[in-house]
Amino acid sequence: MSDESGTERYLRLTVELTVEVQDIGALQTAALKEINHPDTDLDDDERREQAEMVSADETGATALQWLIEPDHVIGLIEHIDEVEPREAVLGVEPTDAPSDEDDDDHDHSHGHGHGH
Repeated sequence: MSDESGTERYLRLTVELTVEVQDIGALQTAALKEINHPDTDLDDDERREQAEMVSADETGATALQWLIEPDHVIGLIEHIDEVEPREAVLGVEPTDAPSDEDDDDHDHSHGHGHGH
């Protein structure tokens, strides 16, 4: 969908979220359940490979990547009727604990400017 001028506009949405893994076993179990679900588009070798990767990753990043659908992030966009999602990519990686500065910023401000 583009505007009347025929000019397409693309925006890249970047979201950074740090999570604390409280139960690595439960996280891995949930990911393995997803990997072994009949609707998951993997053959037996791919399932085995993914399951091994999830089980071997002590950080939980591989497991979490199986549990978050990039398309779900698109659902967070307000006024979805006015945009047409084109691509969703998810990356999960281990990180240090959030700094104290980050802990103080819990107002969840989104930086929306409403001045005209």
